[in-house]
Amino acid sequence: MAERVLMIDDDACLAAMVRDYLGGAGFRVTLAGTAREGEALLKRESFDAAILDLMLPDADGLDLCRRLRAESDLPVLMLTARGEPMDRVVGLEIGADDYLAKPFEPRELLARLRAILRRRGPATGADILRFGRLEIDRGARLVRLDGEERPLTSWQFSLLLTLAERAGRVLSRDALMDLLRGEKLEAFDRSVDVHVSRIRAAIEDDPKKPRRILTIRGAGYVFARDQDR
Repeated sequence: MAERVLMIDDDACLAAMVRDYLGGAGFRVTLAGTAREGEALLKRESFDAAILDLMLPDADGLDLCRRLRAESDLPVLMLTARGEPMDRVVGLEIGADDYLAKPFEPRELLARLRAILRRRGPATGADILRFGRLEIDRGARLVRLDGEERPLTSWQFSLLLTLAERAGRVLSRDALMDLLRGEKLEAFDRSVDVHVSRIRAAIEDDPKKPRRILTIRGAGYVFARDQDR
């Protein structure tokens, strides 16, 4: 069965182009031009993901994303004509799964949509992210490797989840701290680097040669997108 996507965007030409392109890739796309119309559709019908414009004629897309996230775990890809880093951080912080600035290539939109759907998994297992032998259980806030629970502190779990939900994207230390703002800092004098080291010790076969959480020199960290190890 084709996966259903709701696109909420008042740019009718762009929306029609996305609908046709994603339709050719096997998705069923429903369009809404306003936040009110989109919310009404979400109450009446079931969708697998939403593509949400940041600037809507009747509402702020960030506010709509915040309301949507409070009510469901539906994967959300945000679109915006504004490419400011703070906009991206805020969008991700309030619950968007990914963020794409306009103009964009349809192929990139398709790739990002597939990625967030793949990371979320089927609806019956939406609380569990699976990367090969590694499982991250959002609901229970547990990490398992080969089915065995791996000990992490609450803050380390949140840091790992933040990286894993954005697999394939390089996140700077400052961006990670911004995304984790509001999480209780158990040991505020430790750096992100120390916490990453602790996470690697828990989930990597060889923490000195990590294959899941990679360091990008001068840029930050990235969780490897494709993991079957």
